[in-house]
Amino acid sequence: MISKRTPERSGVFLYLEFLLLFGSVPLLILALHRPGVLFLVLWLGGWVTYQASRAARMGKAAPATRDIQRILWRFLAGGIALTVLTRLLAPGLFLSLPRTHPLFWAAIMVLYPLLSVWPQEVIFRRFLFYRYAPVFGERGVVVASAVAFGFAHVIFLNWIAIALTLAGGAMFAGDYARRRSLGLACLEHGLYGCLIFTIGLGRYFYTGAAWHH
Repeated sequence: MISKRTPERSGVFLYLEFLLLFGSVPLLILALHRPGVLFLVLWLGGWVTYQASRAARMGKAAPATRDIQRILWRFLAGGIALTVLTRLLAPGLFLSLPRTHPLFWAAIMVLYPLLSVWPQEVIFRRFLFYRYAPVFGERGVVVASAVAFGFAHVIFLNWIAIALTLAGGAMFAGDYARRRSLGLACLEHGLYGCLIFTIGLGRYFYTGAAWHH
């Protein structure tokens, strides 16, 4: 007799799938120490998860001007705080990239939102919410998204990258839970990411520094 999968068994399967995808894959990338594998997983993963979550409701309502304003005001406050802390605690790193490699910095400002932010937000927000909200719940999936996002940065082998992305992941996931807007999530992620590379903290998000010392 063939038994149908019960909701409980389906939930267990999704929990295990979540652990496999968001727990094992970063460790596999770290073990292989190949930047090409990292980018392949990021871009291919972004495309696959985008297709898998095409049925996701893209927004509870179209993002309003006040949603964008809230993100910009919060970024202004958070960005100033992060900039000041970096200047005080790591003066040697402050503005190091634009000062020493201005063209490379400019390229990052243009390409980072397209090649890194978009696939990350598809994977850690759109797909993760679409796939796992039924088992984690609306609040639990925000926590799961933040933890998965932070843990993914274990590949950089430093606590600063994990701490920053855990905090950022909680912020991005909280906003995504309210609006289900991939565009807003990408906007906010892109702002903070570009700021981090500008003020000098980008060295903590560089595989070369982590894998070849």
